[in-house]
Amino acid sequence: MTLRHAPKRYSYRYPHPAITVDCAIFRFCKAGLEILLIRREGEPFKGKWALPGGFVGIKEELEAAARRELREETGLSNVVLEQLGAFGEIKRDPRERVVSIVYLGLVKGCHVLRAASDAAELGWFPLDGLPELAFDHSKIVSAAIRWLGERAHLGPFGMELLPDKFKLSQLQKLYEVVLGRKLDKSNFRRRLLQLGLVEWLGEMEGTSPMRPVGLYRFNRKRYRELLEKRFSPV
Repeated sequence: MTLRHAPKRYSYRYPHPAITVDCAIFRFCKAGLEILLIRREGEPFKGKWALPGGFVGIKEELEAAARRELREETGLSNVVLEQLGAFGEIKRDPRERVVSIVYLGLVKGCHVLRAASDAAELGWFPLDGLPELAFDHSKIVSAAIRWLGERAHLGPFGMELLPDKFKLSQLQKLYEVVLGRKLDKSNFRRRLLQLGLVEWLGEMEGTSPMRPVGLYRFNRKRYRELLEKRFSPV
């Protein structure tokens, strides 16, 4: 009788770091650009605010893990995610060596969210009013904002965040936040209109009838053309 020998498994003789995913999710609301945070339910950093995220399963793809954690902690799903990068400082997590793969997402609307099963609380925070964050998440948020600024330099920006009808002042405020600098109002608006990037809807909005403000929308065809050409209005 011939015995079949089980194939040998390769044993990796070096220690394995743990892998996590974190999600930097932004929206544009009345307070301006905001980021979604959850309050941690357990240690380490119990009670501190943090980005939604958690450990990757041994047979789980990275983006699938990010989507699962986002859904479990915030209830959000169907968010377009883009990988921002890896964060792996040796002492970023007091439990063990942990490398985090960070995903960035943009959502429309000012909907109220409730913490799901894996978070004690959640909230949207303006970028100039962030609480103290757990782990190295303040560095991750800074990197995410820099990414948004780079994205704004590579083409038109804002359609993923602004409502279908918006004021030009809202679009300018969004650009100023991600670029980290003030823009000249007249030049910015003239540039938008010259490029055909926005269209006036023929509608006005305002709390005072003496000072109504025009409502605009993006010209989607022109937006895509400029995005393909990497032509920015700033």
